[in-house]
Amino acid sequence: MIDIFEEVAEFCRLEIPKEHRLPIAIIGAGGIVDGAHLPAYKKAGLTVDGITDVDQVKAHDVAARHGIPHVYANVDELLEKSNAGVIDIAVPSIAQPEIFAKVAQAKRNILAQKPMAPTIEQGVAMADLVDSNAIVAGVNQQLRFEEGVAAAYKMVSLGWIGTVTNMSITVNLATPWEMWPWAKDLDRLEVMLHSIHYHDLIRWFLGDPHSVFCAAGRTKGQYPRGETRTISTALYDSGVTSLVHANHVNRGGDNSGEFRIDGEKGSIKGTLGLLYDYPNGRVDTVEVSSSLVPTDGWLPYPVTTRWFPDAFIGTMGSVLSAIAISTPVRSSVRDNVGTLKLVDALYRSMDSGSSVKL
Repeated sequence: MIDIFEEVAEFCRLEIPKEHRLPIAIIGAGGIVDGAHLPAYKKAGLTVDGITDVDQVKAHDVAARHGIPHVYANVDELLEKSNAGVIDIAVPSIAQPEIFAKVAQAKRNILAQKPMAPTIEQGVAMADLVDSNAIVAGVNQQLRFEEGVAAAYKMVSLGWIGTVTNMSITVNLATPWEMWPWAKDLDRLEVMLHSIHYHDLIRWFLGDPHSVFCAAGRTKGQYPRGETRTISTALYDSGVTSLVHANHVNRGGDNSGEFRIDGEKGSIKGTLGLLYDYPNGRVDTVEVSSSLVPTDGWLPYPVTTRWFPDAFIGTMGSVLSAIAISTPVRSSVRDNVGTLKLVDALYRSMDSGSSVKL
């Protein structure tokens, strides 16, 4: 039965060929860089030339622990002195458009952290900068490269479950929002910072919906100001539906993260191991049951990597592949404008209490 997964496994490969590897410089030295970007790049055999952050103490600390040779005083110095082939911009969205513009106008290739911008208009301007400066730029929507998710995508594209009828993602977490003090006073929180992963993922599978509805809530006395529980639904022109249910105030001690894709000829289901014990996580799972291929009930796919840090190899690898051999970036800046539009529609629905057409 293992032979059935050969094509799926090839699609999920995260190795970056030596001839594609270019040095990287990083703008931002926060927890996600420290705990995911840098371990991923080391595992992939990539060289990090230098780093900068407005908090120079933090930048020097991260550089020392990860063996990064240069700490630059600011973005201007990094662009002047670094020979990096890709600039990894890993800062909060409110700071990204200005930095992105400076890097793009210097004609440097970019991997931008998600969300790449607070507004659609800023996202469009960033996509236009990519085109006008003839650079390669992607957005770090790394869940598209998580092995179980990527395997499910390939199974769907191979037609194993026939025409998709529904996709759902359900997470129940006790999220330690205190880990991100910069997010404490954000009015737009859960969808913009967390579930944007899931909405982007569903766009990857299903395209853009016809209309969406989102209901959101908070818990009295919670640390952040923004929403921490959301239920989002989407309807597509074909009649396909999708659901994202995200609860960050799970007091039951049973964190979970599950996805399911149903089709006319079968189903795929899986778990996102990272969410069961964040940030340590556990092994992800994915299974398929199909009447079109010989699964004989639920057949597990052997997942061997994890969302953190392995999927971060994928986002950088996609940019490097585009530079080397002009392959499409799996999560390009232009494509990610669609994710910003979807997120904006969800907030408009949340605010109005009505469904919103895209």
